[in-house]
Formats: sequence, C-alpha cells, structure tokens
Amino acid sequence: MTSNTRTTALDDNGRLMVHGAGRIKIVDVASEAGVSVTTVSHVLSGRRPVSATTRARVEDVIERLGYQADPSARGLRTQRTRTLGLVVPDITNPFNTAIAAGMQEIALAHEYLTVVCEAPMDGPHLPAVIRQLVARRIDGIVVGRYGATRQDLERILASGSKLVRLGGPLAPGLGDVVRAAETEGMYDLVSHLVARGYRRIAYIGGAPGVEPGEERFAGYRKALETAGLPVHEELVAWTSFTREGGRTGATTVLNATEPPDAVVCANDLIAIGALDTARAAGLGVPGRVAITGYDDIEAASLVSPALTTVLNPARDIGRSAAQLLLDRLEGEGTGPAREIVLAHRLVPRESA
Repeated sequence: MTSNTRTTALDDNGRLMVHGAGRIKIVDVASEAGVSVTTVSHVLSGRRPVSATTRARVEDVIERLGYQADPSARGLRTQRTRTLGLVVPDITNPFNTAIAAGMQEIALAHEYLTVVCEAPMDGPHLPAVIRQLVARRIDGIVVGRYGATRQDLERILASGSKLVRLGGPLAPGLGDVVRAAETEGMYDLVSHLVARGYRRIAYIGGAPGVEPGEERFAGYRKALETAGLPVHEELVAWTSFTREGGRTGATTVLNATEPPDAVVCANDLIAIGALDTARAAGLGVPGRVAITGYDDIEAASLVSPALTTVLNPARDIGRSAAQLLLDRLEGEGTGPAREIVLAHRLVPRESA
C-alpha cells in the first residue's frame, strides 16, 4: 500500500522541506500556516481582504514550501482557463506589439495569461485562429477589424468566450469595443498640413476596405473638403500596412502627372517606406514633399527626418481591452455592449 504521508524538516538554508508523495497542494499550505484553504485562496487571488499578519504567515509558508498554484485544476473548478487571446494581422508591427504589452500588463495583475496570435489578411487564417482559440476555451478574445466577419465574431460569443473588438461600430450582440478617434485624428493631421500651406495632398492607405485605413481616409477626405480642396484620384494609393507597402504606394503617387507636395500615410510603417522612396528619388523631405505617418510608434521619432504623425495610444488600447474582458469575466458578465474611445494627439516633427 502506498503511503501519502508527508513529513517536514528544515534544510541547510532554513527552507521547509516536505517529504512524501505528490506535489505540494493548497491544503498543505493551509495546514502548515494554521489557516483554512479558503484563506490561502484569498491570499493567492488578492481579491478578498486578509489581515496583514495572516497574509505574511501564509506567504512565508508558500515561499518555504515552494507551492505553485495548479491552473489546470483551478480551471476544472471554475470552467475557466484564465487566458486571454489577442488576434492581430502582423505581430512584427510595433503598434500591435504595444497593444499586446498593454493587455499583458492588466492580465498578469489579475493572474491571467495573454496569448497573441497572428492572422495575416491574405488568406483564411483568421477563422482558423479563432477556431483554435475557441477549442482551447480561451476566456476572452480581442480581435482587430482586419477582415473579421460577423460569423467569426458570433463563433467566439457562442463558445462562451467574452469578446472585445478593436474598432468598428458598437453593435448589439457583437461584444464590447475599444477604438481610437481615427477619423478625427487624420482630420487634424491633414488640417495641420493645409494650415502650413500644402495644397496637393496625397493619401497612402492599407488594403482597400480594411479598417482602420477606411476611417483614416474618411478623415483625410473630410479635411480636404473643409479646406475647399479636391481629392485627386491619382493621388490616392491603397497598399498594405507595411514599409514595403509604403514604398509601393509612394512610387505610385509621386509619379503622378502632377506630383503631390505632401503625402499622408495610414500608419508610420507606410510613411517610413514612403521616406525610402522619396530618398531614392532624390526628393528632399520636407523641402520637396512632406510625408506624415499615423500611430506614433517608436521608430517614428528615430527615422530621419523624424515623422510628423498622430499618437494612437496602442498600449492604452491593450489595457482597456483587457480590462473590459476582465470586467465581463469577474464582474458584470451581462449588460449592454460598451465602447471606450481613446483620445489621439497630433505630434508635429521634422517631416512636415
């Protein structure tokens, strides 16, 4: 017959040694500390008040025993995996990296883990990623606007997972929304260029029909209309939200019959690619053509000339998305869909 009896002793460093079968369990911590299992649980979660003396005693035992909570066992009890998912089209884009960092910051503080998945737009990746996240019982999922269909979103909600969308209109039954003021931000940027005397202003967006490029294009168009300036079709290029996309788009608009005196780009990576093209063509920036970005990733201030851009608070977007999920998971699980709109800010630099 196998014995499950444990004995304890101190090692040479004063740490408590536990001898016997199996891993250290929460009941062992409770017994050693002289408290209930519930009290240990409250100390671990931090979500219930425990006296400072008791907390210190329990934490000391946890440290000496080397106890580690078993998330699998807790998941079986609570029917949760304590995991959040983030789906982005490009994990190499610093903007998406900052969103993930913001989510992780909030998630870890509540003992959740964040899983980041890439689902490029040029294929059937997004539905496959969502199916895998749902199959793994991810508690809450954050999805960008990059090609997600209503069917994709409904699959998440039907599984019992909570959903936050990064942008798009607030819609009943399609989860909560976190977004920045995209149209307003681009409106302010183009208006800034107009105020500085630029009149023939080009636009380079991401893939056509894909947010947030469409919202930013709406701001571009509105600012030109407000200034009494036309939108020239030959000065609008749709490409990808990448540096290479910026090179391609800039080649198109800068080779127009009447080239622009300014180019606004739907994100900073596009703008950096546009700078590459202008430099290769021997065009001074901003002397010959102004170039602006959007998002204010770190590289925007490091390139030469430093990019005039719009601050899009990526890390705050991630924090807000994670907090909305946790509110649903640990607080009010029901109620109407909620929307958080984060402020933007024009960041003038050397390129315009």
